[in-house]
Amino acid sequence: MGREFFGTDGIRGRANGKKLNAAIAMKVGQAAGRHFLRGDHKHRVVIGKDTRLSGYMMENALVAGFTSVGMDVVMTGPLPTPAVAMLTREMRADIGVMISASHNPYDDNGIKLFGPDGFKLSDEDEEAIEAAMHAEPVLAEGDHIGRARRIEDARGRYIHAVKRALPSDLRLDGLKIVVDCANGAAYNVTPTAIWELGAEVVTMGVTPNGLNINDGVGSTSLDAIRAKVVEEGADIGIALDGDADRLIVIDEKGEVVDGDQIMGLIGSRWKLKGLLKGDGIVATVMSNLGLERFLQGEGLKLVRAKVGDRYVLEAMKAGGYNVGGEQSGHMILLDHATTGDGTIAAMQVLAAMVRTGKRASELLHLFDPVPQLLKNVRYEGGDPLAAESVKACIAEAEAELEGKGRLVIRKSGTEPLVRVMAEGDDEAQVRRLVDAICAEVQAAA
Repeated sequence: MGREFFGTDGIRGRANGKKLNAAIAMKVGQAAGRHFLRGDHKHRVVIGKDTRLSGYMMENALVAGFTSVGMDVVMTGPLPTPAVAMLTREMRADIGVMISASHNPYDDNGIKLFGPDGFKLSDEDEEAIEAAMHAEPVLAEGDHIGRARRIEDARGRYIHAVKRALPSDLRLDGLKIVVDCANGAAYNVTPTAIWELGAEVVTMGVTPNGLNINDGVGSTSLDAIRAKVVEEGADIGIALDGDADRLIVIDEKGEVVDGDQIMGLIGSRWKLKGLLKGDGIVATVMSNLGLERFLQGEGLKLVRAKVGDRYVLEAMKAGGYNVGGEQSGHMILLDHATTGDGTIAAMQVLAAMVRTGKRASELLHLFDPVPQLLKNVRYEGGDPLAAESVKACIAEAEAELEGKGRLVIRKSGTEPLVRVMAEGDDEAQVRRLVDAICAEVQAAA
């Protein structure tokens, strides 16, 4: 059976739309609950959420679904995605659920699922759950219906885990840090953790109202934090997304530092400390060629995976790597977390600043990226990449870039978009080729 609900990162769509509403959320709870009813112990699910208004509706529907098939539910309230993954494992839960649409606007929402090990579910598990959503649910007998409760110490547990990822002697005294939480899930925990380590914290995006998540703030809207870092004379800016599983850094000059530079820093620092496993890091096909060349100069390799942090994680586990991520800011540090964690990645950057005494602009400029251009083309239906005119245009571009750059064409896993990316040493050539392919895709859409 094809996938009707699950994409590259769980289920995501317009809240109260055809793909994601209370009825569907309840089906997810029932199907996922039955799938993980294994053994004769009392079964438990951990449910967290970000700050979207629709999160209340989704949470209640999921609780109804899970309890109806016999699972107890523990609700954490607003909490970053990596914190939900951590608590799933620590509480010996059978499954974890994060209600979030990540960096999308408030009127979208999503459901991310974690197994008892704290890792996102495999394709096989998702396919089994999707199939069960189309079947009649097997409901628990009256005396086996689950119970639901809220826990009050979830934030404190996560803050402790974040600080535990750093050496016990490391403090952030003397650093002035702008922290932008996107009015999302980390609005309380990340500023608190950084403040507890001694830094002066200037906050942004920490007043969620259910409608302002990712609205002009966060890792996908950087103008505000860039201006704030310069205005405040801060040492560095940290921008998270709505569920805090990705990180973008702003240096003291107000310049953007993307995930490629952050991965390069963490990988090279961990190599020096003897912590890096696998003699390399895992990134995606979208990471800049400059990162690959930098790592080669450090005696390290770059392993490329498909776009999506779950595919990065699969490659990391298969190859024995402990550092991976995406140019967009997902950072997976397996020594400390089972999924992307923007706050823990930020702590690694801050630790490097303290240990080296370098300014962010110096520390985080490890290589000059080669010219890279990414454009998105929206389509309504069908498959524009199947058009012969599009195939021919792509083939011509690949031939022109051979040995001098890369071309990556793919569909988004969460939106009806074709993403066209090219990179190479000749910026004019890159722009011309991307524009030509986008025009053909648009014509075929």
